[in-house]
Amino acid sequence: MSLVGKKFPNIAIDAMSEMGDDLKINIFEEATKNEQKVLLFWYPKDFTFVCPTELHAFQEALGEFEKRNTKVIGASCDTNEVHFAWLNTPKDNGGIEGVTYPILADTHRQLANILGIVDQDFDYDEEGNESFTGSNVTYRATYLIDETGKIFHEAVNDMPLGRNVKEFLRLIDAYTHVQKHGEVCPANWEEGKDAMKANRESTAEYLASHSN
Repeated sequence: MSLVGKKFPNIAIDAMSEMGDDLKINIFEEATKNEQKVLLFWYPKDFTFVCPTELHAFQEALGEFEKRNTKVIGASCDTNEVHFAWLNTPKDNGGIEGVTYPILADTHRQLANILGIVDQDFDYDEEGNESFTGSNVTYRATYLIDETGKIFHEAVNDMPLGRNVKEFLRLIDAYTHVQKHGEVCPANWEEGKDAMKANRESTAEYLASHSN
């Protein structure tokens, strides 16, 4: 079930800073109390394969997110101790040394289960005994939350599929344009391009002026 348009869960989760500090982070409060947008991205597991490429990609774009008043936060179901070990592993050894944004440690899967992004299934045999299947880690889920705590974008990739960080910058730009100007953003919209008013006439004018 989609959570777009709903408030992000108001819950605090353990987290690790790049300096090794144990934190408690409430994503909803990060957005509302600091009047900023939040990008929260989940990845399956520390010390894996696609995951470090994504964490470094978000780090490389961190300045662009900060320009847009957007806080980046990573998340997985690993412990703070494992996060800290990975943060102290050099990049050329598969680590994430140099990452400076906080990483949630949702070890009890409290938030991940609320969001419905954990790879797990439960079944029962003829005797009623419960059996579990799945990796019990999260998919590559991404949430964009606005200054009111509302989710305005969510996406979930299967585990082998890395994300395109630039697309989240584009989505933040588009949503900010909507907030500031009350216009809607057409397909493939980017900052500086024409937007539309939310009516039939404006759509017709846009299509007529942007036809091939």
